Amino acid sequence: MSTLLSQSGNAIANKYYYWFLGLLAWMPLPLASKRIWASMLLCVWVYVLSAFVIRFYIAHALQVPKPLRVAWPAFLLLGLSFSWQLYLSMQANVDAFSAYLSSMLALAYILIFLLCFLLINSTERIKACAWVLVFSALFQALYGSFMNLSGIEYLFFVPKDTYFGVNTGTFVNRNSQAGYLVMCCSIGIGLMISTLASTPAKNIREHSRRWMQAILSRKIILRLSLVMIVAGLVMTHSRMGNTSFFASLMIISPLALILGRFNKRVKNKGSWKGLFVLLASLVIIDIAVVGTFFGVDKVAQRLEATASEKETRDDVVKSSAPLLDKVYVTGLGGGSFYTAFPEYRTYETGRSFYNLAHNDYLQFILEFGLIGFLPLLLLCMIVFYLGLAVQMRRGDRLLRGMGFGVSMAVLSMGIHATVDFNLQMPANAGTFMVVLALGLIVYYFPTQGKRKRRGLS
Repeated sequence: MSTLLSQSGNAIANKYYYWFLGLLAWMPLPLASKRIWASMLLCVWVYVLSAFVIRFYIAHALQVPKPLRVAWPAFLLLGLSFSWQLYLSMQANVDAFSAYLSSMLALAYILIFLLCFLLINSTERIKACAWVLVFSALFQALYGSFMNLSGIEYLFFVPKDTYFGVNTGTFVNRNSQAGYLVMCCSIGIGLMISTLASTPAKNIREHSRRWMQAILSRKIILRLSLVMIVAGLVMTHSRMGNTSFFASLMIISPLALILGRFNKRVKNKGSWKGLFVLLASLVIIDIAVVGTFFGVDKVAQRLEATASEKETRDDVVKSSAPLLDKVYVTGLGGGSFYTAFPEYRTYETGRSFYNLAHNDYLQFILEFGLIGFLPLLLLCMIVFYLGLAVQMRRGDRLLRGMGFGVSMAVLSMGIHATVDFNLQMPANAGTFMVVLALGLIVYYFPTQGKRKRRGLS
């Protein structure tokens, strides 16, 4: 594809890709893009960038990348869900403004998904996307930790009014911050896996040489970044955020090791020993060392106290049951939960005002019904499977590493969604769409021929 482009054409393509990477780094900064002005800016950014990229493809008569051509079922599922959401928005039977805003964001998420296929078309760009997510999470972890330890307690140029003494970064809610860190850290772990040697060291001398190379290379930067991200995750004191991270890591790790042993494209099975050592070190270092110094004991105390505390979030789910019985098939429309729920709230939910259901599954079904929710759920399940299938079918270390990270991110988000509203935050939802797209890209990524591997770069 690169032979079809002039030097100026390549420069324009790279410029669009940099704008896309800038979007990924920007989304979490303005309070997770949850404020109306930030959501509108996100939509405009995505709409304009998508228009320019599509026009660029048409003007240069570029062939549609293979992952995009074969990923049509994913776009069909997204299209079905969005079409139903748009239909509900036009009915506007509860809250017209929230319904239209929800539809605008949904379209932006689909376009982010599309941009991934159009722009992430080389191994170099897969790496660059992963690095941007890692550095974005690193900034969130460091910024939130500094604000916490310094006592300044600011978000994005505005002071905090809740969650004092814990890491929230530029997010208002610590659980949403934790969900973002887990997704990006999962991709970072996948990137770390891709740096492992393809063959085991033959002797102590070679072991020492590899260790020195790792210390002097970007590996050490990546590993230290992951340690600091996990430290920031622990400092959020988010119970399900930390639980979903370590649970998904310990579930996906053995699955990847087992499936990898059947990979016929990896000739040297001894290379999986390095993967085992890396994954073991992640669990041991991150739990035993990072957790000890950054407050994993406080997370454990919150988990132990969960049964004795009055958790009104559970009561929100129970109180929503009568409403769910009425609308579980068709839904009420995007953004309608906070106007529909007060009629069904009970004494047990307390005096707090709930504008979100604290359960993504519940909120999606209430607002979009099973008609709009099941296609999205099916897409997530497909990508999770493909991320694991990559371990058996692809020989490229980067593709296998990204497959690992995608499966881990999808599983962790699925666990966390049972008690929180990560996917109601535009920053998290947009990043999750990138994760889903990466799962399809690395599975279908063409590896035959240098021209296909280079893409537009």
